[in-house]
Amino acid sequence: HVQLVESGGGLVQAGGSLRLACAASGETVCISTVAWYRQAPGEERAMVARSTNTGSNPSYADSVKGRFSISRDRTRMTMYLQLDDLKPEDTAVYYCSAHLLCYDREYDVWGQGTQVTVSS
Repeated sequence: HVQLVESGGGLVQAGGSLRLACAASGETVCISTVAWYRQAPGEERAMVARSTNTGSNPSYADSVKGRFSISRDRTRMTMYLQLDDLKPEDTAVYYCSAHLLCYDREYDVWGQGTQVTVSS
């Protein structure tokens, strides 16, 4: 059993920064990849960033490339999404997710989401 708990969202002015955190607990050794998604009201959920469990081979959506960065604190079993140069269009609920692969089980786990609001 793996649980993801998100934090770090909030209200920030355009051009500002936030760091989102996703703390993982449980059988974290089973996590193979991690990803961040976001969803604005009336829009579909879209992938923002993705990497391996160690933070290698990261990939980013074109809309955030060069501004967002994914990383992980292995000691605390927490992954981060650094949001820089935020724009109003970045306003959305951000979700972390993990793909688990252990034994005979393979599935995705999602966090509850954290609100990011960028004022203009």
